[in-house]
Amino acid sequence: MKKRVLGSSGLEVSAIGLGCMGLSFGYGSATDTQSAIKLIRSAVERGITFFDTAEVYGPFLNEEILGQALEPFREEVVIATKFCFQYKDGKPDGLNSNPVHIKDAVNGMLKRLRTDHIDLLYQHRVDPNVPIEDVAGAVKELIAEGKVKYFGLSEASAKTIRRAHSVQAVTALQSEYSLWWREPEKKTFQTLEELGIGFVPYSPLGKGFLTGAIDTTTTFALGDIRNTLPRFTEDARRANEALVDLLGGIADEKNATRAQIALSWLLAQKPWIVPIPGTTKLHRLEENMAASEVELSSEDLYRIQQALNQVDIQGARYTEQQQKQIDD
Repeated sequence: MKKRVLGSSGLEVSAIGLGCMGLSFGYGSATDTQSAIKLIRSAVERGITFFDTAEVYGPFLNEEILGQALEPFREEVVIATKFCFQYKDGKPDGLNSNPVHIKDAVNGMLKRLRTDHIDLLYQHRVDPNVPIEDVAGAVKELIAEGKVKYFGLSEASAKTIRRAHSVQAVTALQSEYSLWWREPEKKTFQTLEELGIGFVPYSPLGKGFLTGAIDTTTTFALGDIRNTLPRFTEDARRANEALVDLLGGIADEKNATRAQIALSWLLAQKPWIVPIPGTTKLHRLEENMAASEVELSSEDLYRIQQALNQVDIQGARYTEQQQKQIDD
């Protein structure tokens, strides 16, 4: 597996990471613990060194599984996790990025992850009730204590990134980015490049849609977040199949899959981009990893761009209520 460095931080990771959320959260029933551990360890054995989780995935279960899976390989991997929620009766109960809460949250993360440090600690969502300077200051203290190595933000605006970076260097921004959601190009890329910050796209395969495995007849399990997303209504899926068809044509030419083209396109955008596709299946893991070997020429990228200009993606990525938790 090829390696990349997240911005100017010096944090080196595999060119493609593993997003672990779907193993226990967001897409229906949680994967059996032993099966999840086996998949994560298979990823390590195949060269993935970058693993993404969060305390809210479960809650807490995802970090516990990752900690158990990676304990034998701790010095070989980079673990990223996220804080920002408070909990009541074991469920998320609003945002809380109070510095005291951040430090308490990190102590819990360290126990669940079976480690003495977190490589990359993200604020999961910007908390409008806590100045970002206070958040960055709390993480700076955790870095000084050795409990955290690098600081990240998720779904933050350029303005927020700059304010945080002035207190503690931001190593990476994690936000949704893919062939069907390209807003970061307009809103944050210039700031990231200027400040030397890496970018970690989540949902790089459009929550599975860009793989071609989802069509208008697909049904999702109870508890699957796609049941609530405007972009996954039957009408939106029907309209958005044009994008999947486009990927299929290019994939056939390259002897690759749609997923591999979608991921290699992301890798081609900037050298400091590291996507984190998730999966519960070994063959999908291997397929995603192989995307780092797919080379898209400048002509290929131009053709993709020209074709994308003809595709009108339908459906908002989130409901209004969900989007309010992201905008800052």
